[in-house]
Amino acid sequence: MTDLPTVNWRQRAARQIGVVLVIALVLSGVMSLMWQQPFLPGFVYCLCISISCSSIIQAFSAGATRVVNRYRPANQPPAMWPGWPLMIVCLIIGTTLGYQLGTMIGNQLTGIQSRGIHSDNWRQALSMLLISLVPGVTVTNFFVSRARLQAAQVQAQTAQRMAAENQLRLLQSQLEPHMLFNTLATLRVLIGCDPAKAQTMLDQLIGFLRATLNASRANSHPLREEFARLQDYLALMQLRMGSRLQPVLLLPPELADLPVPPLLLQPLVENAIKHGLEPSITGGELRVCASVTHHVSRPELLLQVQDGGIGMQLKKVPDKNSSFGLHQVRERLSTQFGAQASLTIASRAPPASGTLATIRLPLPDRPLSSPTPSASPSEPT
Repeated sequence: MTDLPTVNWRQRAARQIGVVLVIALVLSGVMSLMWQQPFLPGFVYCLCISISCSSIIQAFSAGATRVVNRYRPANQPPAMWPGWPLMIVCLIIGTTLGYQLGTMIGNQLTGIQSRGIHSDNWRQALSMLLISLVPGVTVTNFFVSRARLQAAQVQAQTAQRMAAENQLRLLQSQLEPHMLFNTLATLRVLIGCDPAKAQTMLDQLIGFLRATLNASRANSHPLREEFARLQDYLALMQLRMGSRLQPVLLLPPELADLPVPPLLLQPLVENAIKHGLEPSITGGELRVCASVTHHVSRPELLLQVQDGGIGMQLKKVPDKNSSFGLHQVRERLSTQFGAQASLTIASRAPPASGTLATIRLPLPDRPLSSPTPSASPSEPT
């Protein structure tokens, strides 16, 4: 038997009250139509009996569940109900006692003296007891079926989430060596033309890779950490390009703690440098900024990487390796956020030259922190 998931006690109480009221109304209506009995006294009796039966059945069911869990193997999760065999026993005992207790309470409220189960007509008493058992069995079957459906949905969501997490780890593990190879290729070029600068770059590269690879092991990190890794990377690129690379990082303080996937912006920055700024004789500005925008009445985190390079229309068709980083970014966004996130690449509007890459992410369901003077936008030197 599949265990049943826990339900908020307020929701459970509200459902129980609603079910008891419906049962009392239906039974009193049937008695009024079939046996020509007054509706109001019949409703009072049905309500008292329903409340009494429900309360006693719940108490017996809870006790039986504790007994089942006491003898349940330790490696299995606790059961949330005793199962049908014990539940039938609880229903019979609870209905019998609840019917008699409800009849006694109804007698006090209406002034009518009904003997209930102890009626002289045992057939009538037995038929009333069986009629009282029907709602208990029906309601129990309803809640058990509903709980099983919820448990199946939870299991499906858990399996889907685990599959998405495994896919993210795979995509991220593919992106890490790609980033490393690109950085080492840059160092190789510098070794041939300026060994002293290459030595300085190698020292910075060691610290950069240590911080980057450690951060990439997590599923997410604060946006300020993403910008800090970009700042380290751009400092390495400036050793190679000099004044041709003019980086500007703009991170509003209130967005610094927002969680983002690691290595999200770096492929875009690499792409902007390799295909936009390096082919340009004069180089240009590379601007990375974060902001909040509203898209279809929903706030979003907007991450933009724009360069003042040669522009998309002048670029050569990139090979498969050069588009790998962009493909991985799109796959990670789709796996983690679905249709709520996107990556677009477009030419900047004239008269500006270069390319604009834009990532849209859903904002977490929490208020943004207040700006603090210490967290100012950073601009690498």
